[in-house]
Amino acid sequence: MLVELKQPVPSDIDIAQEAELRPIIEVAKGLGLEEDDLDYYGKYKAKVHLDVLAKFQDRPQGKYIDVTAITPTPLGEGKTVTTIGVSQGLHYIGKKVMTCIRQPSQGPTFGIKGGAAGGGYSQIVPMEDFNLHLTGDIHAVGAAHNLLAAAIDNRLTKEARWSSDYLAEALCPDGEYTDSMRKRLAKLGIESEKPSDLSDEDKEHMFRLNIDPYSIQWRRVVDVSDASLRNIILGLGTANDGTPRESGYDITVASEIMAALAMCNDLADLRERMGRIIIGTSRKGGLTHVGEVEPITAEDLNVAGAMTVLLKDAIMPNLMQTLSGSPAFVHCGPFANIAQGNSSIIADRIALRLADYVVTESGFGADCGMEKFMNLKSRYSGLVPNCVVLVCTVRALKMHGGGPKVVAGQPLAKAYVEENLELLEKGLPNLLQHIENVLKFGVPVVVAINRFKDDTDAEIALIRQRAQETGAEDAVESTVWMDGAKGGAALAETVVKACDKPTNFKFLYPLEMPLKEKIETVAKEIYRAGSVSYTPDAEAKIKLFESMGLGNLPLCMAKTHLSFTHDPRIKGAPRDWTLPITDVRASVGAGFIFPLCGTMRTMPGLPTRPAFTDVDLDLETGQVVGLF
Repeated sequence: MLVELKQPVPSDIDIAQEAELRPIIEVAKGLGLEEDDLDYYGKYKAKVHLDVLAKFQDRPQGKYIDVTAITPTPLGEGKTVTTIGVSQGLHYIGKKVMTCIRQPSQGPTFGIKGGAAGGGYSQIVPMEDFNLHLTGDIHAVGAAHNLLAAAIDNRLTKEARWSSDYLAEALCPDGEYTDSMRKRLAKLGIESEKPSDLSDEDKEHMFRLNIDPYSIQWRRVVDVSDASLRNIILGLGTANDGTPRESGYDITVASEIMAALAMCNDLADLRERMGRIIIGTSRKGGLTHVGEVEPITAEDLNVAGAMTVLLKDAIMPNLMQTLSGSPAFVHCGPFANIAQGNSSIIADRIALRLADYVVTESGFGADCGMEKFMNLKSRYSGLVPNCVVLVCTVRALKMHGGGPKVVAGQPLAKAYVEENLELLEKGLPNLLQHIENVLKFGVPVVVAINRFKDDTDAEIALIRQRAQETGAEDAVESTVWMDGAKGGAALAETVVKACDKPTNFKFLYPLEMPLKEKIETVAKEIYRAGSVSYTPDAEAKIKLFESMGLGNLPLCMAKTHLSFTHDPRIKGAPRDWTLPITDVRASVGAGFIFPLCGTMRTMPGLPTRPAFTDVDLDLETGQVVGLF
């Protein structure tokens, strides 16, 4: 360990700041990387060039481990702590390992959830950098996203003022088409060498996108939780201030660009994905007039190339280290309830050539991030996991069994700090359904019991017995928060054994399955819903997207992470309920269709006492204080 273990365990930031970190070049050299493979961001973090994939293409690929969890509760399950702990445990038992993890948003960091660097003696360091700006990737995503938003409103305003002849002259001042315009020509089926060759009708179609303002689904983004920006009106003021219309803000990590960055395989793939982003449709019909609308893309707006330029550094994964000194990639940060919730394919690809074991993490439970890891990330990457680690705690399972409400700042109820096998038994179905979900994909699963001081041996034994009966390889205690790498050694040994077992990986559904059948497959097989209902808007969108040729895309279900259902208040493992699909949207750049289950918000709000209340700077030492 890079830091001395102490009891009682100090705060996360105190532990992180006491650690004697290895210079990042030493971490890199341990992987076989050289200085020319890196772009330094200070002494303890660096970006890794994508060409190392070709450099190490002859190396055998390592074992691939995904860490997920039971349905989250306010008590916390310690999934990220366990993710880093598994890696530290593998390092402790002598394995060459790499962690691949997401970068946290400033929304949760300064809001209610806190950071995502792990905790206790199981952390990514330096944790201040990890939880704040890191190398600016999230800001680059925000810049690219908002550039597209500005392009949309600029085009709306300019088209309302000028003729197609003027637009043609303004967009092609040298009388030549740009590459983006040639792609639009091909899309429209128009043959033309120069704008001057176009007929008046083709010129109108080519240069006047005729965007339907009511169809625009592209909002602006900012990387803080700010509920007051969820719904806004743009363009107020004079005629020079834009076209008035309703819009809003999402948090940056909810951007389709963040999802696309995490799903792409290289820079060329990212450029293509930027061009495919659909921002809305033409005025020909509207979202309910199937077959009468033309999708408008970022390529049509001639902005996809500039968006990619803003992301050219963000596409490189960030190299950091754990408190054991083992290497870690931190890259991308899509939410798992509204996006795919996994770190980047690129980071995993590189890591699998640099290490013998790669431990990554899916957001929230196996019904959210892990389902998307399997059906989305593995489908686009071709990378198949060797093992899944499923994290649970005794007290979280008791809450799923109907345990008392937890109130922040108040002591836990007796049910959570005293042995209660009956309550635990009632909550175990949540864990067991998650185990079953993993096994549906043909991958071995190991249950990690994140043990707390009040858990009893009888409670641990009950979880282990029921997990093994359901098909888990084993259920193993983890004490990495308190004991660091040594506390994850037993779990690591079990994971190694599971990785050596054969897999029978399979997707939950084929791509050619109609969209409604895909939705119902996920709802019934993963969530255990009895039926699915659709609003008229959702029905119309499904027909529209299938008419556009998007029906073969995989799904990214947008659903609360706090329940198997669409209702965050419902705990446990309910059966035979109805999943309401209230809307369906297309993230063509990211490469998926996302149905909205119930009410989903893409801009979080702040609590009464946000986490930023405690954050400050020690002006004498220059160190951050109060950050967890």
